Amino acid sequence: MVPRLRSFIGTILIIFLVIIYALVATTVATLMLATSPWWIHFLYFLISGLLWILPAMLIIKWMAGPKLKK
Repeated sequence: MVPRLRSFIGTILIIFLVIIYALVATTVATLMLATSPWWIHFLYFLISGLLWILPAMLIIKWMAGPKLKK
């Protein structure tokens, strides 16, 4: 696959990942953490704020892919 196309597809995937992940994380927080103490909120948002990086790393690794030889 052409690196340019791979980068475009990866960029679109990362945008969708961030939007969907933010919506899901906020919905879970709203439904589950409404009456929780502040430190539970802090831990949840700390962990969920860092957790999206794992799938994004896989997409970026795929985007880098094998280099085409000339």
